[in-house]
Amino acid sequence: MIYIYNDYGGTHTTSMAAAYHLKKLPQSEVKLTTEQILDMPYFNQLDHKDFGKLIFHGVDEDNNPVYTIGRKRNKLVVPALKEMILLLQDKFQFQEKIIFSNTSPTVPLAMSIGGFFSRGLKIDMIGIPFLVKGAKQCCDNVFRLVQNTKEIGKSEFQESVIILENEMFKN
Repeated sequence: MIYIYNDYGGTHTTSMAAAYHLKKLPQSEVKLTTEQILDMPYFNQLDHKDFGKLIFHGVDEDNNPVYTIGRKRNKLVVPALKEMILLLQDKFQFQEKIIFSNTSPTVPLAMSIGGFFSRGLKIDMIGIPFLVKGAKQCCDNVFRLVQNTKEIGKSEFQESVIILENEMFKN
C-alpha cells in the first residue's frame, strides 16, 4: 500500500499528516507546540519548484511508504495520477493499493495567510506566526484525518486506487 497526502502547496497540512502517519508527532488530538510544528520535516520548506513532485516522507509501521504532493489549484492532478496508476496496474499486472488523501479541508484561514506570506512573498517574519497559529488550530483535524486514512487503507475496499476528499474534517 502507498499513502499520498495532497493539498495546494504540499508543505503544511500534508507535512503534518505525513508526520502523524509516521508517528513523528504525538499520536493524539493534543495541540502541538511551536517547536514541534517548526521541526516537522518539510513543514514550510517547499516552494514553487516542488509543486507536482511526490515527496517521500518515510515508511510506516506496516512497511507502507508515505508521500506528499502539492497540486496547486489543479484539481485534475490526483484524478490524472489515478488514471495513470490504473493504466500501469493493468499493463504490468500489479495491484498495489494506493490512497490519495486530501488534507485541504483541514486548512484554517490563518494557515492560508501564513503560507501566502511565507512561501508566496518570502516574508517569514509575518508568515511563520500565522502558520504556527493555523497548525495549532487544525492539528486535531489532521490527526483524525490520518487515523481515518489509515483505517480505510486497512479495510477491504475493492478499489486499488482510492481518493479521499475528507470534507468531514473541514476546519
